[in-house]
Formats: sequence, structure tokens, C-alpha cells
Amino acid sequence: MLHAVSTVAVLGGGQLGLMLGEAARRLGVDVRYLDPAPDACAGAIGTLVVGALDDEAAVFETAFGADVVTYEWEGVPAWSARVLVDTEHIVLPPPDALAVAQDRLLEKRVAGELAIPTADYRPIDDAEDAADALSAIGVPAVLKTRRGGYDGKGQRVIHDPRALDDAVAELGGRGLLLERLVPFRRELSILAARGRDGAVVTWPLVENHHERGILRTSLAPVCEPEHQTRADEVAAAILTRFDYVGVLAIELFDADGELLLNELAPRVHNSGHWTIEGSRTSQFENHLRAILGLPLGSTDVVGAAGMLNCIGALPDPFLVETVPGAVLHEYGKRPRPGRKVGHVTVLADSPAVRDDRVEELRALLPSDG
Repeated sequence: MLHAVSTVAVLGGGQLGLMLGEAARRLGVDVRYLDPAPDACAGAIGTLVVGALDDEAAVFETAFGADVVTYEWEGVPAWSARVLVDTEHIVLPPPDALAVAQDRLLEKRVAGELAIPTADYRPIDDAEDAADALSAIGVPAVLKTRRGGYDGKGQRVIHDPRALDDAVAELGGRGLLLERLVPFRRELSILAARGRDGAVVTWPLVENHHERGILRTSLAPVCEPEHQTRADEVAAAILTRFDYVGVLAIELFDADGELLLNELAPRVHNSGHWTIEGSRTSQFENHLRAILGLPLGSTDVVGAAGMLNCIGALPDPFLVETVPGAVLHEYGKRPRPGRKVGHVTVLADSPAVRDDRVEELRALLPSDG
């Protein structure tokens, strides 16, 4: 247990910040948040500074007196993190990792530097680039913005070469990537934590299922030992490359047994929510332990776990309670189509029983419209 005056400043006050705050409370740590929304859900558990994430005065107000500053999503301006480092604040994970995760081209280049395979790609900044990319990549392909595009936004799947020019124009004409559409077997993610002392822990690989670009379910553990070993190697290489401290999520494609890096998230991650009930130490607690210089906790699993996002509206909590091993987490956010307002985790003694319970819970979730 830390002394009560230990304070963590968090840039961003959404549900990830809320769950960081819940873990901080159990460690005896105070949390202060910066968010532009006066009703940001993390404000229910910590002090909330209302202001833009790139407002210098608000950033410094949030960081004042904190032992360490962190962030809860990769949309936080890297400038805000760097200006704090320049004024001798401790910001973890390091701003360089944040900046790279905000640019898909930089992510691909770091992967190449570390000999981590990705889908074939070409950058596009003008009509000539688009023609060259199409010639090199072919179709089917995915056109993506280099920056932004959270939850499936900023992407177009291209099946007809004649559709590329219009798609490029729709996405702004420059600052784009064309990627070969990978015929992957499944989408996976690995979460890893690295402490200030360089110690690294990883959680089991997670299988993720998306609909309309939004994560709907995550299942863990799911993979063969050789896949886990390779994913652990990928995580270790990236963590070392950035001298990283905190939790890092890496999204991967399982393509005929080869793991291809898709994207990085330098923060706690939606696909790791199952760790709150399903691991000896949750991703949220280990993120705090890492950035505060505490020993990392065990990532051993306590059963087969599943997680379902509640999109648009919450299910009836009394019905959720009828499913053995199920726990509903409410974020305190107003219902809205396409919005993550909560999640349900479920544990079982075996993957087969876990999968049955996930399907039972899926039937209880309201349609998100």
C-alpha cells in the first residue's frame, strides 16, 4: 500500500481512466484527470480538471504535484506529454511511444526496424502515390488514414481498383496508407507491462471479434504455446525499443500461423478488461505499479475469461447476474448509439463453458442501433 499523498495525473477522463482510478484506490493512490468534458466518467472517482488536452495551462494544472503523469488513450496530443517532460515532469509511457502510435506509417517503420512482419503497405500523399500503391499492393486492400480512425473510422476496403481514387479523396487525399487486405484467421492482441526496472510481464494472448469496426468480444486464453512465445518476443522488442514503462497493447493478425503486427496502443486497452476478474493482477493495477516504480504483479489467469462490450446501452443487470461468473461494469456514460457504455466479463473453468456463457450474455445485450 502506498501512502495517501501519492498522486497520478491522467490525461483523459474516459472509461479507461475510470478503471485506472478504481485500481488506484485499491493501491491507496490519488488520481487527477484532465478531460474536455465536464461530465467525464472518470470524474466520479478522482479530481477532474476540465480543459482541452492540448491546453497548456490545463495540462500543467493537472500535472502539478503529481508523482507521475500518464494517459488513457493514444489520441492525447504527444505535444502535451512532451511539454511536461521538457519541464521535468515524469511522463510514462514515454511520449515517443505515444507519437509513433498516433501515426500508422511510423508504426510500420518501427516494426520493420525490429523485423516484425506487417501487412504489405505503401504511403499515399498524392495521386501519383495512389497509382504506385495500387500497382504494388493490388486489391483487395484497405485504405487507412495515417492518423486517427479510432474504432474503424478513417478506413475504406477497396475491392475494385476503380474505387481507389474516390476513397482517397474521401479520406483527405494525403496522409494515407494502402495496406494489403490480410486473409487472417483471427484477430489477436497481447498486453504487456514493463516496469521502471526493466522487468516485463505479459498476459495470455486474447482473441478479439469486431463488428462495424468496434470491438465486441474478447476471449482469453486462446492460443497455442508457440504463438504466445512469438507474441511475447514481439512485445519485448517493442518495449525495449522505446524504453517503455507501463502497459502496452499490440494488435496482431494470425495469418496462417504467422503473427503480423497491426497497430500499437501505448496504454491500457479494451481487450484487456477481462484481466480485472480473470487475472491475478489487472492491466490497470500493473500499469500503475509500473509507472510508480512498484514491483509488477502476477499475470496468472484464474480461469477462462470472456469480455463483451456494451455498445449504445447497458443490459438489464439482474439478467446479467443470472449467468454464472458474469460481472457487469458500468461506466456512468449516457447511452448513445455506437458508444461504449460498459462491459461484461465472465469466468468459467474451461474455454467451452466460457464460450457458452459468452453466447448467453450476448443475447442479453441491447442492440446498439
